[in-house]
Amino acid sequence: MGTKKKEVLNKIQQLGMGIINEAKQQKNPHFEVPIRSLSNIKFDAKKRIIQMGNSASKRFFFNVAHIKKFLQTVEVALTAKELLEEDKHISLRQTFYKMRRTIPGTNIDVVEEQKESNDAVEDLELISGFSREQLNINANKNGAAAGKIIIKDKGDTIDWSKLGSGGWAIPSNTEDIEFKKVNAKFILYMEKAAMWERLHEDKFWDKMNCVIIASQGQATRGIRRLIKRMNEELKLPVYVFVDNDPWGFYIYSVLKHGSISLAHESERLAIPSAKLIGLTCDDVEKYQLKRHIIKFKDVDVSRIKQLQNYDWFKDSKHWQRQFKMMKNQKGKVELDALITKGISFVSEKYLPDKIKKKDFLD
Repeated sequence: MGTKKKEVLNKIQQLGMGIINEAKQQKNPHFEVPIRSLSNIKFDAKKRIIQMGNSASKRFFFNVAHIKKFLQTVEVALTAKELLEEDKHISLRQTFYKMRRTIPGTNIDVVEEQKESNDAVEDLELISGFSREQLNINANKNGAAAGKIIIKDKGDTIDWSKLGSGGWAIPSNTEDIEFKKVNAKFILYMEKAAMWERLHEDKFWDKMNCVIIASQGQATRGIRRLIKRMNEELKLPVYVFVDNDPWGFYIYSVLKHGSISLAHESERLAIPSAKLIGLTCDDVEKYQLKRHIIKFKDVDVSRIKQLQNYDWFKDSKHWQRQFKMMKNQKGKVELDALITKGISFVSEKYLPDKIKKKDFLD
């Protein structure tokens, strides 16, 4: 067992012994859980990341309002302990089923739906100070990568440039991947798998000497952690390529500054140096994409207003200009609209031009 896994296991065992010792002393066993709410979130302007504040609440065993959540936290800690001892991993869904049992002498289940087990996992992250990946609990994998990079993963040597049309399927846990050989100048992350396939078929990663990474919508934690590690350890700049709509800009925001719901993970996941390469409102005008605008719904307009007021956007004249243009545009333009300029326009003209001119939004 590695040093880090021993640290995680020791921490879980300490939590368990703390409960036992309090019970032996006839005290009310308790956990102290940092509060996960907007009121306990702050934006560190110097680090340019969202961080969790110091407010915490106590959760007691002998408290009718707390007891079920207390039990759920103990149950997920037991699950993590078993996984670490056996050096095995399970998914969030499997964690739910492993925890789902009826409390003896009652008709009450420890967890009735997956949200409860997911919340318990997040609570254990906050209490222990270790991520769910370090607890050997994984989410579904949902991403692909290609480029001139050779890695070692679970003893296997993998060349990202020789994996056919599908590329390397990014796992949910990318913590222990070793970078053996790297030949790349930057990382291009995009929210659309279809756009990744377009660029991969055009061998964009080879022509531009880069790494291309995609998810399907919001990046998973595994993808975010992989990009963060490559940015920090390999010193590769990160360019983000998303739809021209508030949801695309939010994906960029989360990748760069972190998310409110995962503020406790920002140090591990956020990439403050990431830059938006597109699709900007200026691009919509420059490349005459207005005829491909999809009209906004009320929820989209409300989302723009929310983004405008985020601490990390509200004082930026460049971003406020984009939000204003997007409102006036009254609709979104998807990355796929670039195909109307030519099948390989995005890989041969659009992206190379923007990269050459350093035409990014920060």
